[in-house]
Amino acid sequence: MGTTLTPEFWRQFAVLLVIATVVTVVVGAALDALVLRMRAHRTPQRPPVAPVVRTHRSARGTPVHH
Repeated sequence: MGTTLTPEFWRQFAVLLVIATVVTVVVGAALDALVLRMRAHRTPQRPPVAPVVRTHRSARGTPVHH
């Protein structure tokens, strides 16, 4: 049984293909936004950096045991 692909078939195929593409893009964008929002809420604020206090070391250096 051979069937021919009519112009109506191709029209419906094109419409369904466009709908599937649009749905895929919209769902992907929505999921991306959701993931970014979840990451923004989970990321803790960085604690403020404490100033580095440098102490004077003696000129002799580190003792070495032989």
